[in-house]
Amino acid sequence: MPVLVKKVLLWGSVAFLIYFMAFRPDGAAQMFKGIGAALMAMAQGLGDFLTSLMT
Repeated sequence: MPVLVKKVLLWGSVAFLIYFMAFRPDGAAQMFKGIGAALMAMAQGLGDFLTSLMT
């Protein structure tokens, strides 16, 4: 993938994120809460897995 295309996609996604947070702050907050909850669940699962390996 050419570097220019990557830069355009990156800046486009950043612009969309800023637009989303500016005009739909409740939706953006819910989205980030969901992402955080998913990451926490994955970390908890990994911790449980490692704990069960050690015992």
